[in-house]
Amino acid sequence: MSESAGHPAARLHAALLGRGETVAAAESLTAGLFCATLAEVPGASGTLRGGVVVYATDLKSALAGVPVDLLAASGPVSRATAAALAEGVRERCTATWGIGLTGVAGPAPVDGHRPGRVYVGLSDGRGTDVLELDLPGDRAAVRAAAVAAAMAALLDRLG
Repeated sequence: MSESAGHPAARLHAALLGRGETVAAAESLTAGLFCATLAEVPGASGTLRGGVVVYATDLKSALAGVPVDLLAASGPVSRATAAALAEGVRERCTATWGIGLTGVAGPAPVDGHRPGRVYVGLSDGRGTDVLELDLPGDRAAVRAAAVAAAMAALLDRLG
């Protein structure tokens, strides 16, 4: 699985390790799946600084540093929240890269967002990008696809 050199988690670990860089994740939608997937790779402690599961809206602020006024204005599922999650977890975990994952896994819409709407924030301290995705499938498929998209996006940024 993740231990094979071709698996995205193994490729991400190798790319980060080769650059002497680290990653941390603030996960709402994925509830720790990004960190768990990367941790399956032997030696992941060399690149995975840690993460926080911030499923509850108040914890996005308390644990990941998302400003309360941003959450009030943009909501917990938004581009701005994904960016703030990525920035906050990068800073709080002293990682090179921060990943912020938020969205709606379904089956019902949440706050006007349809199931499969996902935002992935990537921050490196010089800038923050956010991917906006519409992913198909059930809860498990949306969560897994969100993790895969976050890993692919970070791999792309690493070159």
